[in-house]
Amino acid sequence: MQSRIRFTSLRLRLVVVFGLVALTAAVSASGIAYWLNREAVQTRAQDAALNDFEREMQSHVSTLRPNPTQDQLRVAARKMADGGERSSVLLIAEGADGGTVSGSSTDNALTGFSLEDVPASLQKAVNKRQKLTSGNKHAYHVYWQRVIDGDTPYLVGGAKMIGGGPTGYMRKSLAEEAKDLNSLAWSLGIATGLSLIGSALLAQAAATTVLKPVQRLGVAARRLGEGKLDTRLRVSGTDELADLSRTFNLAAESLEKKVDDMSAREEASRRFVADMSHELRTPLTAITAVTEVLEEELDADTGSLDPMIEPAVRLVVSETRRLNDLVENLMEVTRFDAGTARLVLDDVDIADQITACIDARAWLDAVELDAERGIITNLDPRRLDVILANLIGNALKHGGSPVRVSVRTEGENLLIEVQDHGPGIPEDVLPHVFDRFYKASASRPRSEGSGLGLSIALENAHIHGGEITAANSPKGGAIFTLRLPRDASSLLAEEGDAEGDGGTQGTEGDGQ
Repeated sequence: MQSRIRFTSLRLRLVVVFGLVALTAAVSASGIAYWLNREAVQTRAQDAALNDFEREMQSHVSTLRPNPTQDQLRVAARKMADGGERSSVLLIAEGADGGTVSGSSTDNALTGFSLEDVPASLQKAVNKRQKLTSGNKHAYHVYWQRVIDGDTPYLVGGAKMIGGGPTGYMRKSLAEEAKDLNSLAWSLGIATGLSLIGSALLAQAAATTVLKPVQRLGVAARRLGEGKLDTRLRVSGTDELADLSRTFNLAAESLEKKVDDMSAREEASRRFVADMSHELRTPLTAITAVTEVLEEELDADTGSLDPMIEPAVRLVVSETRRLNDLVENLMEVTRFDAGTARLVLDDVDIADQITACIDARAWLDAVELDAERGIITNLDPRRLDVILANLIGNALKHGGSPVRVSVRTEGENLLIEVQDHGPGIPEDVLPHVFDRFYKASASRPRSEGSGLGLSIALENAHIHGGEITAANSPKGGAIFTLRLPRDASSLLAEEGDAEGDGGTQGTEGDGQ
């Protein structure tokens, strides 16, 4: 399955990083190449033009007589330009009358080359006489400057003949060189774009190659989290990802072994509790029958028991009932742990069901019921009775009466709230009220309940697809909220109709 490209995905970040690196490298290489070629082209054109200009000055200007005329200067300038369309030459000398005489290779007023086209700084440098030194053998030198006229670049150079001869200026168009440089710039830009596209494709391929093992690792981790402990990765290569795959396989193997060991211990423990409960049920049945007889004798108007042993008999009767309830609860817990608990669904009126639960346990005077008749819900009546008996009994025992039971619907769910008027549940106890055998106070490890009532109630809610939560009411006291779907038949869609097995009718629960 191909992963979707997200803005925060590692694949996209790798592609972006590759692209940025490639773009930086391509732009840098193109910029350096363009700069080097530009300097080379301009320097070559400049050197060639200045060398030709200097050679032509020595060849044609040096032969002119002192105080040449304008025609002589024009003829010499045309010979120096040699009819080139890209070059213009201007010669300036002192005339016979002491004035300045100039001659240009072009006569066109629009395209002609005159002294105004020569930068003043260049004129000053050309006409400045240099001091002769051991390192400087000539008083005048050739100087040049690049200028732009309109959009066309030009090279303007100038030199003065030694010994008082004419001063010459040349101007050469660099349009062809600029055109070549523009073509080079376009080529480098296209090459940069192609390299960026290529780098993106290579980055995608590299990211796919690098992330494929990571994706396989993620899929394997999800499978492992879903409980498929036999999941393993195929290991190939000796790189870091291969080491990571080996480490994952070792961790998965160790986890599978530990889970198998824990499952075996849990199964053995569950089987031990179930076997023990079954073994205890037989003698408890006989003991319970005997204690019932003893209790009848105690309750008779003319008891035949010695008054000295009456407290002991009452203690035996009470503890026998408590032990019997504990065994029944343990058997119910083993059914939930083994996954053999099933629902027997029926349509019931919630108000009638709660009233029957309260009436069967003689709680009518201690419980206030706020429930409208006619709220029909499809659930297991026996298991609902277990939940209600544990929640209401726990509230009466630890919270005190009156206990208020309210019923309301919320969409497709049924909400039953059981609220007492006691001191509430300590904050450190709230997370543990549904734990098995949990005692809220270490100072009273022994109580009338088995410590399993609330946990059994919670399991019965879960098997319906519901939940029970515990909290403290702002008005004081604890409040337990039972949330059940109004139609639990959907839970049996895949299992079909199944018969429910026996469960406890006890009211124990040491949740507070």
